[in-house]
Amino acid sequence: MAKSSKSASFRANEYIVYPAHGVGRITSIEEQEIAGARLELFVISFEKDKLTLRVPTAKAKSCGMRPLSDKTTVTKALDTLQGRARVKRVMWSRRAQEYEQKINSGDLVSIAEVVRDLHRAEDQPEQSYSERQLYEAAFERLAREVAMVEKIEEKAAVERLSDVLIKRAA
Repeated sequence: MAKSSKSASFRANEYIVYPAHGVGRITSIEEQEIAGARLELFVISFEKDKLTLRVPTAKAKSCGMRPLSDKTTVTKALDTLQGRARVKRVMWSRRAQEYEQKINSGDLVSIAEVVRDLHRAEDQPEQSYSERQLYEAAFERLAREVAMVEKIEEKAAVERLSDVLIKRAA
């Protein structure tokens, strides 16, 4: 059933980034009949979320699916974390929408911007519940991709990102 696709630039067992869910692994490429049409689909597993997603191979690029970032992009993301937080003076609901869009863009540097902007040092006031949710979602996405690109455990990636944020705050 699984076969290689001429139309797909991704392969089975390859790790990819799907914008709305983060890092996943293509477990297979299969054909299914849906509404009378034969479709070739990537079967993508997001093990941490216990989620399986099927994406038509022809729609992979247009939905924003991409290969893992390269080391240069990871370096840019880490440099972004070291920068100064840029918080716009607009209502929280508008900023929250922008942060959500950045997280779901799948762009590693944009996700790092959200982490940078929402990070709170020990001596700063507590985050609201919604700020904390957005921060944790962005931090987790960033840590997963950094771990995959650098071939380290996710825990080590979390420690590395935390170190960068702590040094920035000092």
